[in-house]
Amino acid sequence: MDQGVLAAIRLLPKHKKAIEELVLGSDNFRSLCRDLADAEQALRRWEGSDGPGAAARCVEYRHLIDGLEAELRQSINEWQAKSAGRSNRT
Repeated sequence: MDQGVLAAIRLLPKHKKAIEELVLGSDNFRSLCRDLADAEQALRRWEGSDGPGAAARCVEYRHLIDGLEAELRQSINEWQAKSAGRSNRT
């Protein structure tokens, strides 16, 4: 499975099914997942660094991850609302 998808599932395990569905049909969602995986990887590198500015970089990447999580949740919520609307029509 793609690292971005795995990162999204790790972050939002209760939404695994929605994540798997969205990845199949949304380039934008796949891109968010890839960005999340990249940000997590960068955070791990900075967390292991004792170089100047490492703490500030960690804060920046945590903030970026929080923002990506919010975008993923929004996409999932929109997908769930559409799915519920479709099932109500049948």
